[in-house]
Amino acid sequence: MVMPQSTAAQAATPAPPRRAGNGLALLLHNRKAMAGLIMLALFTLMAVLGPIVAPYDPSATGPDSLQPPSPAHLLGTTNLGEDILSQLLVGARGVALVALISGVIATVMAVLVGVTAGYLSGAADDVLSALTNVFLVLPGLPLVIIVASQVGGSTLLIAVVIAITGWAWGARVLRAQTLSLRRRDFVLAAKASGESTWRIIVVEMLPNLMALIASSFVGTVTAAVLAQITLAFIGVTSISDWNWGTILFWAQSNQALARGAWWWFVPAGLAIALLGTALALLNFGIDEIVNPRLRSAADTARALRRRGLKVRATQAAVVSTADLGDGVGSADPEDVDAGAGEGVDAGGGARSGDPGTPPAASRPREGEAATSDAGESSDDASRP
Repeated sequence: MVMPQSTAAQAATPAPPRRAGNGLALLLHNRKAMAGLIMLALFTLMAVLGPIVAPYDPSATGPDSLQPPSPAHLLGTTNLGEDILSQLLVGARGVALVALISGVIATVMAVLVGVTAGYLSGAADDVLSALTNVFLVLPGLPLVIIVASQVGGSTLLIAVVIAITGWAWGARVLRAQTLSLRRRDFVLAAKASGESTWRIIVVEMLPNLMALIASSFVGTVTAAVLAQITLAFIGVTSISDWNWGTILFWAQSNQALARGAWWWFVPAGLAIALLGTALALLNFGIDEIVNPRLRSAADTARALRRRGLKVRATQAAVVSTADLGDGVGSADPEDVDAGAGEGVDAGGGARSGDPGTPPAASRPREGEAATSDAGESSDDASRP
């Protein structure tokens, strides 16, 4: 059958580029990303309202020294009678400020350098790539420690230093993706129509890079949180500025673990772990959006589970979503769990047909029966 010319032209037309709205819709329908966003929203609310709803001044001392959690102090007190819950709530704002400032600065630098180098190529690409390679080999944390110890450990300074040492990884990834996008049909069409370079970058290319930009931002925020807490824990930053690392610093300095004061360091450590989990879940969700293979495997696994079939992750990756309506739903769940090659055909449906019909390999082909009968007759005739 000959395909009509119009239909063939439509089939050969490439799919339109992915826009930021489609990526946002996929992000909101991803369970991992939504769980991470909900947890991050709670931490953001904690950072905004923490100093307001804190029951005590985090630096105020009292007579109840080193007391376990009680109705008066929900998370206990330190050796000076300071309320640990108030320290935890107030310290969330310091962590959030450093993470947000460094994440925004590093992401903007990564986009400017990576996208520009990937699109312009030539001498500009060589210079910007060399600059990126220089910052890739800079030791970030030791440089932050040296700068903070010499100049001072203010929040803004630490955020800027973390951003300067953390933008190169995102720039390298964005450059590689931009090199791929600049050869796409819609970019070539924009060039042919006479659009300016910056309009092509901003309007045509950046919407297709939003998932990678978001992933770079999340990665930078995670690194900034860990760096800020590490600097506070080792005493480089100001010990009067409360954050979760400062709580751990005072707990370690006063031997809270040896004295059995678990309530002094467990809440801060648990908050750090939960924040890292939220950022990791959000990053996993973005990774599924960027990688269509991961997204199709996850969608196939969820569709099979809704049909009552038990599948493994490796099996879901080889079963396409289009095959779900071709008879997989009528297969035995045990057969699907045993493997794609036992009892269930990859094209959809069980291989076994009528119980009385022999397998295809045992049925003779057309002409074989006549040939065998003729051969037997000739053998009988030749016998004495």
